[in-house]
Amino acid sequence: MKMHELSPAYGATTKRSRKGRGIGSGNGKTAGKGHKGQKARTGGSIRRGFEGGQTPLYRRIPKRGFKNHFAKEYAVINLSDLEKFENNTVVNVDLLLEKRVIGKELDGVKVLGNGELTKKLTVVATKFSKSAEEKILAAGGKIEVK
Repeated sequence: MKMHELSPAYGATTKRSRKGRGIGSGNGKTAGKGHKGQKARTGGSIRRGFEGGQTPLYRRIPKRGFKNHFAKEYAVINLSDLEKFENNTVVNVDLLLEKRVIGKELDGVKVLGNGELTKKLTVVATKFSKSAEEKILAAGGKIEVK
C-alpha cells in the first residue's frame, strides 16, 4: 500500500450539509424547518421547561428542604476494608484510591468501626469513629488525623 492509495474507512467521512441552497441539495426552500411557526424563525428555540404559557411544572410543585453547601461529605470505610492490607502498612488516601477501597476522596476519609482488625496498621484519615479508634489501637496500630 502506498500513501496516495490511503483513504478513510467507508462512512467515516460525510459531506457537510448546506441548508437552503436550492432544490438539488434536498434541503432547499424551507431548509428542513417546515412552514412558518416559531421554530421556523431566526432564533426560534423554546427554552427548557417552557410549556406554551401554562404555568410550568417546576413552578406548580412546592419547594421542599434545602441543601447545605457547607456540609462536608466524607468517603466512608470500615475496619473490615482495612483487613486486606499487610502488617505495618501506612494506610492513607493514596493507597485506598490505588487499591480501589474508595472511589474518590471527596472532603476526606472517615473510618468506621464495623468489623474486626487483626493487623498492626498506621491509619491516616480525616476522621475516626470512637469504636474504630479503639479497635485500631487495641490491634497495636497507630492513628494519624490528617
